Amino acid sequence: MFPWDRLEPFGASARSHPEGVVDLSVGTPVDPTPELIRDALCAAADAPGYPTVYGKPELRESIAGWLRRRLGVTDADPDAVLPVVGTKELVAALPNQLGLGPGDTVAHPALAYPTYDVGARLAGATPLAVVDGTLPDPAGVRMIWLNSPANPHGAVRTAADMRAVVEWARAHDILVVSDECYIELGWEAQAVSVLHPDVSGGSHEGLLAVQSLSKRSNLAGYRAGFVAGDLAVVRELLAVRKHSGHIVPAPVQAAMTVAFADDEHVAVQKARYAARRTALRDALESAGFRIDHSQASLYLWTTRDENCWDTVAWFAERGILVAPGDFYGPLGERHVRIALTATDERVAAGVERLKS
Repeated sequence: MFPWDRLEPFGASARSHPEGVVDLSVGTPVDPTPELIRDALCAAADAPGYPTVYGKPELRESIAGWLRRRLGVTDADPDAVLPVVGTKELVAALPNQLGLGPGDTVAHPALAYPTYDVGARLAGATPLAVVDGTLPDPAGVRMIWLNSPANPHGAVRTAADMRAVVEWARAHDILVVSDECYIELGWEAQAVSVLHPDVSGGSHEGLLAVQSLSKRSNLAGYRAGFVAGDLAVVRELLAVRKHSGHIVPAPVQAAMTVAFADDEHVAVQKARYAARRTALRDALESAGFRIDHSQASLYLWTTRDENCWDTVAWFAERGILVAPGDFYGPLGERHVRIALTATDERVAAGVERLKS
């Protein structure tokens, strides 16, 4: 069963609320896609020919410029950038596309987005859950996932912590892949990219960073992201993806080029999320909940020290739908994840129900 199907009875309960549901379960953007990005998409709509898997040079340069400007990746190389059709497909397909299979192990955070585990299984490899702050036995490990800011709990790893993982992985010839889709949404801490010199040591060998426009630019419906880092690995992926036809559509490439070149719309959207976060955090704490981690990302990781499904039911009785923590691993069994991705009006309604 797909995990989210288990939430359906609670969704039905929440939707029966006389004033409507407040859905804080899924982190899907609800605010408008910025106009300058929509304009770029429309202007490129006449696209009769096949786009390239590698992406247009101006797109890859825009991405490299963003890496330099916003993330401090001073040595970002446009040749080592590859656009992808939304990052979930890459997360799910990466072990297979890099030739991993039976006998190989893919390590990932123990409390995490489930697709890291799924991607390993789709390749026939073995997923290995690793508790934050620890490192696995390297025997058989071919790839290790990092996720900072983390989904579901919003914790941020320090540069020193990430550097330690990178040094360990290089000593054992293990590829480090860092999922950084929330990196511009820091609140109490600022995340650092695995490609930053303080982490990479000035070399991208054995490193990949995965980035998405879904959250920062409200482009989830466009399916737009990229992977960058070790040039040799990017070229290997490029060759495989040419054969498999994983191509970002030309109009979406044009929209991505504009999105990565503009910072103003990101600041506007971040301010929206900040206001919703403050309102929900205050209301949750006033209702007796504790917020753990949540230094960044689009979620509040909250608990009142009970089974997460009991908490889900409590929210559903008030017409609020939240995600149970055990969707993300057994370590989440006493937490729920609350998304900031609801309209101001729906967030305000949820706040009132929590305070009443």
